[in-house]
Amino acid sequence: MRNPKLPGVTEDEQRILYAKLNEYNRHRGSFKEVGIYLIVLPRKNQPNYTLWIYSPLPEKQTLLYIDELSSSIHDSLRTASTMLYYSHRGIVMTEYNEDKMQSNGDDLIFFGQYRGHYLHEILRVDPGYLSWIAHKFTPRIAKQERFVKIAQVYHSVYLDLMLRANKKLERQSVYLGSPGEKLTDLKLKVVTVKLEDDPYKTKLVGTTAWFYVKQILTLTDLKGKRVVIQFASKNPSTASCTLSSLEHAYQLGEVLFVLSARILHTYESRGFKYTRLGHVKLNQFSEFSNRP
Repeated sequence: MRNPKLPGVTEDEQRILYAKLNEYNRHRGSFKEVGIYLIVLPRKNQPNYTLWIYSPLPEKQTLLYIDELSSSIHDSLRTASTMLYYSHRGIVMTEYNEDKMQSNGDDLIFFGQYRGHYLHEILRVDPGYLSWIAHKFTPRIAKQERFVKIAQVYHSVYLDLMLRANKKLERQSVYLGSPGEKLTDLKLKVVTVKLEDDPYKTKLVGTTAWFYVKQILTLTDLKGKRVVIQFASKNPSTASCTLSSLEHAYQLGEVLFVLSARILHTYESRGFKYTRLGHVKLNQFSEFSNRP
């Protein structure tokens, strides 16, 4: 791919910028296999550089808009390379291509609370919902299949962005306390939710299986310390790993206010330290910090 001429930049500056970009891209994956990020030059009615992604996953609309950067190429490159430093994908500069970069509507949400919004908007405000579309939504027609594939591309962008956040948390990772210690007045944000059947409580009622589903939450406190809490359902469901409608389903981004809890044990996994809490008493109020 030919490097475009950068507006407002001398030839010497441009040569240095492209040399740094080549160094940044060294040892990263092939764009044909993993895709590549693109910094698109300013154009008419768009004075800022913009960040895009090329992915071979969708059959159509393989160039997808992510976000606006800056009017400065130096600031734009610094921002993009910092955010995506731990990604296997490289970064290239390119000019805007109206034929290939216009949305054909396959990335427009057509249902639910975000109906009428684009997937790149949901990437910023509710990545948990984007993850659900990417891996849980069932397409019924070909256009919906492309919609899901585009959601999977955006979800992969979110995972790339989270790599940097996880590396930062890994460096800061410490336990919340020692086993047996009682904690009070915690504010914890949900970062993952896993559903599991409780095999000891599952039973047959006539010919119907009743499942009692546990919600296993990973949360972080204000300093990024990782916490694990399990909530057992009180009401059965007739489907495996599916909560009863009578249960509160915890969501990504939800904030729990813990009045008191006790540390059951601590453990380390993949470089992160986790504190397992039990005997948890919650304040009745919670908030959804990443809901628009």
